[in-house]
Amino acid sequence: MSETPPDSLIPYDEIVQEALRAVVGRVLGEVEASGGHLPGNHHFYITFKTRAAGVDIPDHLRERFQDEMTIVLQNKFSDLMVGDDRFSVRLSFNQIPATLDIPFSAITAFVDPAVDFGLQFQASDEIEAQEPHEGAENDGSGPDDDPPGAGTDDGSNVVTVDFGKKK
Repeated sequence: MSETPPDSLIPYDEIVQEALRAVVGRVLGEVEASGGHLPGNHHFYITFKTRAAGVDIPDHLRERFQDEMTIVLQNKFSDLMVGDDRFSVRLSFNQIPATLDIPFSAITAFVDPAVDFGLQFQASDEIEAQEPHEGAENDGSGPDDDPPGAGTDDGSNVVTVDFGKKK
């Protein structure tokens, strides 16, 4: 009884991805509403596709991170603005300030290591496995932070949605 399930006429995977990206928007919106102050020890690693439609980052960052980039929102960030479909934030890279404008659709991962919470997303145009990318390097990370996925955590609080694509 190993029948292949019929193709769905409802795009469940897209609906779930959109809903989970809305979680990121709501969290960032609450931080924006609080004046840009993160509660307690919360801090965020946000990974996004640098060449996705609508991503606006300085050319020197796009050259360095040609596929994917991870930023840290912790101590040194400002001007966080959250819209319905994107957010922008001002960060410092080697003491050079830069404003990044990132659509939620470009995000591939969101992690809050303070509470072992993480979301991973499929890139909308991605078919093959992701290539490795350099870790977060903006000036906002503290000395005791580990990058997402580091340490002995079993990842039980990371939500991954992968419905797979039929060929």
